[in-house]
Amino acid sequence: MRVRLLDIAHARSGDKGDTANVGVIALRPEWYAVLERHVTRDRVAQHFAGVIEGGVDRFELPNLMALNFLLHGALDGGGTLSLKTDAQGKVFSTALLRLVLDVPDVEARALELPEAP
Repeated sequence: MRVRLLDIAHARSGDKGDTANVGVIALRPEWYAVLERHVTRDRVAQHFAGVIEGGVDRFELPNLMALNFLLHGALDGGGTLSLKTDAQGKVFSTALLRLVLDVPDVEARALELPEAP
């Protein structure tokens, strides 16, 4: 089943120099496992290919039902140097929530995940 990240999580983002910091938080405790399995470092890097120049780091925060991603080389030098419209990286959270996950039907139904339209 195709599941939009937007329907199972919310996110916040900001800047740390030239690195965008994106936190993704499960909307329900039982949905955190879906984030852990399907929102991988490689998947996020692929999602932002051509937008960021560096690598992606992923950190797991199970006590918060969250993942944190660092997108290196995302801000063209950072807030004080960049001429980008979003030099503080605030829209990276919205962009990541557009990710569509392919979750096995059995798992999606068991967790009552909303199907992507």
